[in-house]
Order: sequence, then C-alpha cells, then structure tokens
Amino acid sequence: MMHSRLIWDRDGRDWPNRQASRFVHAGGLTWHVQIAGSGPVIFLIHGTGAATHSWAGLLPLLARDFTVVAADMPGHGFTTRPAPSHLSLPGMARSHAALLRELGLEPELVVGHSAGAAILIRMCLDGMIAPRAVISLGGALLPLDGMTQRVFSPLAKLMAALPHPPYLFALRARYTSMVDDLMKGTGSVLQPETVELYRRLGTSPQHVGSAIAMMANWDLKPLRHDLPRLATHLVLASGSNDRTIPPTVARKVHAMVPGSELAIFDGLGHLAHEERPETVYALIRRVAGLPEA
Repeated sequence: MMHSRLIWDRDGRDWPNRQASRFVHAGGLTWHVQIAGSGPVIFLIHGTGAATHSWAGLLPLLARDFTVVAADMPGHGFTTRPAPSHLSLPGMARSHAALLRELGLEPELVVGHSAGAAILIRMCLDGMIAPRAVISLGGALLPLDGMTQRVFSPLAKLMAALPHPPYLFALRARYTSMVDDLMKGTGSVLQPETVELYRRLGTSPQHVGSAIAMMANWDLKPLRHDLPRLATHLVLASGSNDRTIPPTVARKVHAMVPGSELAIFDGLGHLAHEERPETVYALIRRVAGLPEA
C-alpha cells in the first residue's frame, strides 16, 4: 500500500541524526526540524527533492562548533505541505523566516544547497535574516536558459496541475532504478544507504508533488536582478563535477556580486556535502574564522 506522505514513526525510525529531531508549528505548517550542538547559530536549507538527511554527515561535524538548525522544506520529507503558491521563492523565504521566529533564533551563518541557497539569499535581500555570511553549495541562483527554460517550466506547471504524476513518479521510484539514475546524474558518488533514503523520499507522493509544485512556481529572474545588491558576504562553492548546476553558474554569480568568494571542490558533484562532508566542514570553519581542525 502506498501512503501519500511519509510517517515519522514508520519512515523516520532510522532517519539520520534522529536524536536531534523535533516537530515545530510555525507559519501554518508542522516542520520537521533538527537542532544539535551549541555556540553560534548556523542554519541549513537543503535543495529541492531532498530533506534533512542531506546533512547526515555534515550536521554532527558542525555541532562541534555551532548550534546547528536544519529543517525539511515545506512539503518535503516530514514537513507538512502548504498551498502551491507558498512554494514559490518568496513564499519559501517567508516560511523559513517564520520558522526562525518561532524558534527564537538569529543565525550567524547560513548554508544552502542548490535551491536552498536561493531561499537564503532572498531572505537576506528582503531583510528577514542578517547573517555574517551565506555559503552557497551548488547554488541554483540563475534562471534556466534558452530551450531548457521554454520546455521545463511549462512541463513542471502541467505536472503540478495534474493529480497523478506524483503517484506515477512514486511508483517508478519504488520499482525501477530511476532514483539511482537521478543520483548518478548529479555527478556525485553516494553511499548505497544515502541513495536508499532518496528512494524513500521518492516513494512519497506528497514529497514528489511538493518538489514538482516548487519547480512550477520557481522564478529566479527577480533574484538575478537583485543579486548585485546583496550586502551579505557570499561564498559560492561548487563541485568541479557538478552536472546539475555546473561551476559556470557559480562563476557567473561571482562576477555579479561584489566581494563574493569562489570555492571549487575538485572531483565532487552536486551533492558534494554528502560525498565529502569533512571538506565542506573545513570551508565553513574557515568562513566562520575558526582555526583549522
């Protein structure tokens, strides 16, 4: 039997860093949040289609130096799903700001992977947070170009409007190698247990439907326009083997944002923080001004 959403007592029994998990009501949603460690607050936002498991290896490392806060995005993982209109970039920014207000936390550093980086930068631009730095890991910060944009965006909108695609995707995720193929397409080499967690997420129609609706409502043109006025220090990290958001995107944004910093992880893909969390940990410590571990 296929359930429309993930259930914590069943699907979260072996969830990475489960001991740090709690459920918080904020902004009309019930959030799955993980909080660990002590010290300055660092806030993590994962990418589209992922969940807090994406920080499985990095979160315990960061907890040595920081109070680490990570949450499943709205509609992703174990967080409840909002109305589709709230899955836009401004809507996601407001939702995460509401979560931080409910927690009573002001992050000193923020780290976002892929679309998570766009959310954090939007929050900075709109005065919702004021961290010392934003660290973008494979940040999806610029609109798709050309034919990809003309085909992908309408297709995502169509899939979001239809009732069955999330269920069909979930069935394929359960019974085919689709998830394995998608992970290989990122350019990252992941452990089997990590791929299995992505497969678990992919069998949830709510999770899949939220990811599709998010893509359908995503518009990065206003962010591209506003990037040059970002006052927060921006660190653009990218894997040299990233096949999802190639390093050329980070280089373009680096040229657009005064004072930004570029870091390339040699040989790593789009999920560099999952492949080699200690490498990303070292970067974050340096940005935080901490000595080498």
